[in-house]
Amino acid sequence: MTAFSIVLLAMIAAFLGMRLYSVLGKRTGHEQEPVLPRREERPTPTPLRLDDGENAPASQATADASGLIYEPAAEPGLRQLLASDSSFDAGRFMDGAKAAYRMILEAFWSGDRDTLRDLCDDDSYDAFVEAITARDARGERLENRLMGIDAAKITAVEVTRHEARITVHYQADISAVTRDADGKLIAGSMSDASQTNDLWTFRRVIGSSDPNWLLDEAEAA
Repeated sequence: MTAFSIVLLAMIAAFLGMRLYSVLGKRTGHEQEPVLPRREERPTPTPLRLDDGENAPASQATADASGLIYEPAAEPGLRQLLASDSSFDAGRFMDGAKAAYRMILEAFWSGDRDTLRDLCDDDSYDAFVEAITARDARGERLENRLMGIDAAKITAVEVTRHEARITVHYQADISAVTRDADGKLIAGSMSDASQTNDLWTFRRVIGSSDPNWLLDEAEAA
Protein backbone atom coordinates (compact mmCIF):
# COMPACT_ATOMS: atom_id res chain seq x y z
CA MET A 1 0.00 0.00 0.00
CA THR A 2 1.42 3.40 -0.98
CA ALA A 3 1.90 6.25 1.47
CA PHE A 4 -0.79 8.19 -0.42
CA SER A 5 -3.28 5.34 0.04
CA ILE A 6 -2.57 5.20 3.76
CA VAL A 7 -3.12 8.95 4.13
CA LEU A 8 -6.33 8.74 2.09
CA LEU A 9 -7.71 5.92 4.26
CA ALA A 10 -6.84 7.87 7.40
CA MET A 11 -8.73 10.91 6.07
CA ILE A 12 -11.79 8.76 5.30
CA ALA A 13 -11.71 7.21 8.80
CA ALA A 14 -11.44 10.67 10.35
CA PHE A 15 -14.44 11.89 8.35
CA LEU A 16 -16.58 8.92 9.44
CA GLY A 17 -15.59 9.46 13.05
CA MET A 18 -16.58 13.14 12.90
CA ARG A 19 -19.89 12.18 11.26
CA LEU A 20 -20.76 9.78 14.07
CA TYR A 21 -19.57 12.34 16.61
CA SER A 22 -22.17 14.78 15.34
CA VAL A 23 -25.14 12.39 15.45
CA LEU A 24 -24.61 9.95 18.31
CA GLY A 25 -23.07 12.23 20.88
CA LYS A 26 -20.04 14.40 20.42
CA ARG A 27 -17.92 11.46 19.30
CA THR A 28 -20.06 9.83 18.94
CA GLY A 29 -25.20 -11.15 10.71
CA HIS A 30 -25.07 -13.13 8.85
CA GLU A 31 -24.99 -16.91 9.36
CA GLN A 32 -21.41 -17.26 8.18
CA GLU A 33 -20.02 -14.85 10.78
CA PRO A 34 -21.95 -13.66 13.86
CA VAL A 35 -22.01 -9.91 14.41
CA LEU A 36 -20.76 -10.38 17.94
CA PRO A 37 -20.22 -13.57 19.98
CA ARG A 38 -23.11 -13.95 22.33
CA ARG A 39 -22.32 -13.41 26.02
CA GLU A 40 -23.49 -16.54 27.75
CA GLU A 41 -22.74 -15.08 31.16
CA ARG A 42 -25.07 -12.14 30.61
CA PRO A 43 -28.70 -12.71 29.90
CA THR A 44 -31.02 17.60 11.40
CA PRO A 45 -34.37 15.78 12.36
CA THR A 46 -37.18 17.43 14.31
CA PRO A 47 -36.65 16.55 17.97
CA LEU A 48 -39.00 13.97 19.42
CA ARG A 49 -40.05 15.00 22.91
CA LEU A 50 -41.73 12.50 25.18
CA ASP A 51 -42.32 14.92 28.04
CA ASP A 52 -45.10 16.91 26.37
CA GLY A 53 -47.85 14.51 27.34
CA GLU A 54 -50.67 14.14 24.85
CA ASN A 55 -49.23 16.87 22.63
CA ALA A 56 -46.15 14.83 21.77
CA PRO A 57 -46.11 13.66 18.13
CA ALA A 58 -45.83 9.94 17.47
CA SER A 59 -42.64 10.63 15.55
CA GLN A 60 -41.16 13.30 13.33
CA ALA A 61 -37.71 11.77 13.16
CA THR A 62 -36.15 8.63 11.74
CA ALA A 63 -39.13 6.28 11.78
CA ASP A 64 -39.91 2.91 10.25
CA ALA A 65 -42.97 2.10 8.14
CA SER A 66 -45.25 2.26 11.17
CA GLY A 67 -44.24 5.85 11.88
CA LEU A 68 -42.76 5.11 15.32
CA ILE A 69 -39.14 5.08 16.43
CA TYR A 70 -39.85 3.27 19.68
CA GLU A 71 -42.03 0.41 20.86
CA PRO A 72 -44.82 1.34 23.29
CA ALA A 73 -43.15 -0.79 25.97
CA ALA A 74 -40.10 1.50 25.80
CA GLU A 75 -42.02 4.72 26.49
CA PRO A 76 -41.87 4.59 30.31
CA GLY A 77 -38.11 4.11 30.15
CA LEU A 78 -37.75 6.99 27.69
CA ARG A 79 -39.75 9.26 30.00
CA GLN A 80 -37.54 8.23 32.90
CA LEU A 81 -34.44 8.95 30.82
CA LEU A 82 -35.77 12.39 29.89
CA ALA A 83 -36.40 13.10 33.55
CA SER A 84 -32.75 12.27 34.26
CA ASP A 85 -31.33 13.94 31.17
CA SER A 86 -33.47 16.68 29.63
CA SER A 87 -31.06 17.03 26.70
CA PHE A 88 -31.77 13.53 25.42
CA ASP A 89 -33.41 13.49 22.00
CA ALA A 90 -34.81 10.16 20.78
CA GLY A 91 -34.83 11.15 17.12
CA ARG A 92 -31.21 12.27 17.15
CA PHE A 93 -30.24 9.14 19.08
CA MET A 94 -31.84 6.93 16.44
CA ASP A 95 -30.04 8.73 13.63
CA GLY A 96 -26.80 8.07 15.48
CA ALA A 97 -27.75 4.47 16.24
CA LYS A 98 -28.30 3.80 12.54
CA ALA A 99 -24.95 5.36 11.66
CA ALA A 100 -23.27 3.35 14.43
CA TYR A 101 -24.85 0.12 13.18
CA ARG A 102 -23.34 0.58 9.73
CA MET A 103 -19.96 1.78 10.98
CA ILE A 104 -19.54 -1.01 13.53
CA LEU A 105 -20.55 -3.72 11.07
CA GLU A 106 -18.21 -2.41 8.39
CA ALA A 107 -15.38 -2.05 10.90
CA PHE A 108 -15.88 -5.62 12.09
CA TRP A 109 -16.02 -7.01 8.58
CA SER A 110 -12.85 -5.18 7.55
CA GLY A 111 -11.01 -5.77 10.84
CA ASP A 112 -10.83 -2.06 11.70
CA ARG A 113 -9.99 -2.26 15.40
CA ASP A 114 -9.55 1.50 15.84
CA THR A 115 -13.11 2.29 14.82
CA LEU A 116 -14.45 -0.50 17.03
CA ARG A 117 -12.45 0.88 19.95
CA ASP A 118 -14.18 4.27 19.57
CA LEU A 119 -17.72 2.87 19.30
CA CYS A 120 -17.79 -0.10 21.70
CA ASP A 121 -17.38 -0.60 25.42
CA ASP A 122 -14.55 -2.79 26.66
CA ASP A 123 -16.40 -6.12 26.65
CA SER A 124 -17.90 -5.64 23.20
CA TYR A 125 -14.59 -4.47 21.79
CA ASP A 126 -12.76 -7.49 23.23
CA ALA A 127 -15.36 -9.85 21.73
CA PHE A 128 -15.06 -8.24 18.31
CA VAL A 129 -11.27 -8.38 18.40
CA GLU A 130 -11.33 -12.03 19.46
CA ALA A 131 -13.57 -12.87 16.50
CA ILE A 132 -11.38 -10.87 14.10
CA THR A 133 -8.22 -12.55 15.40
CA ALA A 134 -9.75 -16.00 14.97
CA ARG A 135 -10.88 -15.12 11.47
CA ASP A 136 -7.41 -13.88 10.55
CA ALA A 137 -5.87 -17.06 11.95
CA ARG A 138 -8.06 -19.09 9.61
CA GLY A 139 -6.93 -16.93 6.71
CA GLU A 140 -10.49 -15.86 5.98
CA ARG A 141 -11.79 -12.49 4.90
CA LEU A 142 -15.30 -11.09 4.66
CA GLU A 143 -16.75 -9.21 1.72
CA ASN A 144 -20.01 -8.31 3.40
CA ARG A 145 -22.15 -5.35 2.47
CA LEU A 146 -24.99 -3.66 4.33
CA MET A 147 -27.52 -3.12 1.56
CA GLY A 148 -29.88 -1.09 3.73
CA ILE A 149 -31.63 -0.74 7.07
CA ASP A 150 -35.31 -1.52 6.58
CA ALA A 151 -36.38 -0.54 10.09
CA ALA A 152 -34.92 0.44 13.44
CA LYS A 153 -36.81 0.90 16.69
CA ILE A 154 -36.05 1.44 20.34
CA THR A 155 -37.46 -1.62 22.11
CA ALA A 156 -36.27 -1.14 25.68
CA VAL A 157 -34.80 1.55 27.91
CA GLU A 158 -33.26 0.85 31.31
CA VAL A 159 -32.31 3.72 33.58
CA THR A 160 -30.45 3.30 36.84
CA ARG A 161 -29.02 5.93 39.10
CA HIS A 162 -25.81 6.19 37.13
CA GLU A 163 -26.42 4.64 33.71
CA ALA A 164 -28.87 4.45 30.82
CA ARG A 165 -29.11 1.50 28.43
CA ILE A 166 -31.11 1.61 25.20
CA THR A 167 -31.86 -1.46 23.10
CA VAL A 168 -32.52 -1.01 19.38
CA HIS A 169 -34.05 -3.62 17.07
CA TYR A 170 -32.61 -3.44 13.56
CA GLN A 171 -34.03 -5.09 10.46
CA ALA A 172 -31.48 -4.91 7.67
CA ASP A 173 -30.50 -6.54 4.38
CA ILE A 174 -26.93 -7.85 4.30
CA SER A 175 -25.03 -9.54 1.50
CA ALA A 176 -22.32 -11.75 2.95
CA VAL A 177 -19.37 -13.48 1.33
CA THR A 178 -16.56 -15.35 3.08
CA ARG A 179 -13.36 -16.19 1.19
CA ASP A 180 -10.30 -18.18 2.18
CA ALA A 181 -6.68 -17.02 1.97
CA ASP A 182 -6.59 -17.89 -1.74
CA GLY A 183 -9.71 -15.89 -2.50
CA LYS A 184 -11.87 -18.98 -2.91
CA LEU A 185 -15.53 -18.56 -1.99
CA ILE A 186 -16.37 -20.40 1.22
CA ALA A 187 -19.91 -19.20 1.85
CA GLY A 188 -22.44 -16.59 0.87
CA SER A 189 -23.32 -14.60 -2.22
CA MET A 190 -23.14 -10.88 -2.99
CA SER A 191 -26.19 -11.24 -5.25
CA ASP A 192 -28.37 -12.75 -2.53
CA ALA A 193 -28.99 -10.45 0.42
CA SER A 194 -30.43 -11.91 3.60
CA GLN A 195 -32.58 -10.04 6.09
CA THR A 196 -31.13 -9.87 9.58
CA ASN A 197 -32.83 -9.03 12.85
CA ASP A 198 -30.43 -7.71 15.47
CA LEU A 199 -30.82 -6.37 18.98
CA TRP A 200 -28.08 -3.92 19.95
CA THR A 201 -27.86 -2.27 23.34
CA PHE A 202 -26.04 1.02 23.83
CA ARG A 203 -25.03 2.44 27.21
CA ARG A 204 -24.03 5.80 28.62
CA VAL A 205 -23.23 7.13 32.08
CA ILE A 206 -25.88 9.68 33.05
CA GLY A 207 -24.46 13.06 33.92
CA SER A 208 -21.06 12.22 32.51
CA SER A 209 -19.15 14.93 30.68
CA ASP A 210 -18.61 12.30 27.99
CA PRO A 211 -21.78 12.28 25.84
CA ASN A 212 -20.89 9.10 23.97
CA TRP A 213 -23.23 6.10 23.69
CA LEU A 214 -21.18 2.90 23.34
CA LEU A 215 -22.25 -0.52 22.09
CA ASP A 216 -22.70 -2.77 25.11
CA GLU A 217 -24.32 -5.89 23.66
CA ALA A 218 -25.24 -7.27 20.25
CA GLU A 219 -27.21 -10.40 19.45
CA ALA A 220 -29.69 -11.83 16.98
CA ALA A 221 -33.31 -10.93 17.67
